[in-house]
Amino acid sequence: MRKDELVRAVEAAASADGFALDIAQRAVLDRLSALGSETDSSRSVYIYGEAGRGKSWLADAVYTALPLREKTRVHFHGFFRELHGSIQNHRSEPDAVERAIDDITGNSTVLFFDELHVHDPGDARLLTRLLDHVFARRVTVVATSNYAPDDLLPDPDWHHIFEPGIALITANMDVLPLRGPTDYRTVNDTHTHGFASGTWSTRTPPRTTSAPRSLTLNGRVFPVTSTDDGELTVTFDQLCRTPTSTMEYLRWARDFTRWTVTGVPHFDDAGYAAQQRFINLIDVLVAENVPVDFFADVDIDDFLDAASQRPDAFRMASRLRLLETAVAPELGPGT
Repeated sequence: MRKDELVRAVEAAASADGFALDIAQRAVLDRLSALGSETDSSRSVYIYGEAGRGKSWLADAVYTALPLREKTRVHFHGFFRELHGSIQNHRSEPDAVERAIDDITGNSTVLFFDELHVHDPGDARLLTRLLDHVFARRVTVVATSNYAPDDLLPDPDWHHIFEPGIALITANMDVLPLRGPTDYRTVNDTHTHGFASGTWSTRTPPRTTSAPRSLTLNGRVFPVTSTDDGELTVTFDQLCRTPTSTMEYLRWARDFTRWTVTGVPHFDDAGYAAQQRFINLIDVLVAENVPVDFFADVDIDDFLDAASQRPDAFRMASRLRLLETAVAPELGPGT
């Protein structure tokens, strides 16, 4: 596939989605278009920038347009869920991690890694081994991230753990910023499906008539409010104030077609661990494109104003801004 053919295919995809590529997207696309004809020798690419600038959209459009069978696209949370499971399957083997990586990537010559971010030292070590392994196999990697490589695993107490991974990125990948002027998540207000069709409300949630239920996963039992009609109703406390992880969120996102989350507190009142779980939850629900109705104690502006103090909360803020909002009516005198 010639470079100009891939560019035209991506431009056509943008037109079909109702927009035209901006200058920053075109500059990145010009580099990615080399994948169409030079896959075996193409240097890997790391694209970073603020949320909503079209990094994931652009990578997905290029991935779709590439006329290759040997290609794989993974999302950060989904990949690590599968990786941990596959490592367990190979736990008796000395190269369990590398075998697990091969299980997921197969014979792919191109690996698209969407929304790469590192906050956990354990994930940092695994990601370093992943990068080392796929680069040794001469796999071309296309990664998108909200973080420049040097800003990954930003905690100063742990940052040194991922320095070998950062060195692999800078040695093997062209690092390209995507600094477009538009947050595309705020442009299109015709949100009719998926996560963007959800709501954020300070009204009283509808009553659930069914008895409380529970979900069992990997031998653990998780209480929830309801699982009627293939939809999950659950409280913030059940999701985020208990030791849940992205592995549970991913499974439930694939098992239930719509979610209702009640009792969302002011962000400051949640506590650090619950805040991080909620941020991870939003990542997963957006990646799986699950519509969600949130019922909260405060309106979306108050919630996000408090969340702005967290350095890793900007993705969540951009995504929650997509939701239709509803505020409880004020009670008049005598009511």
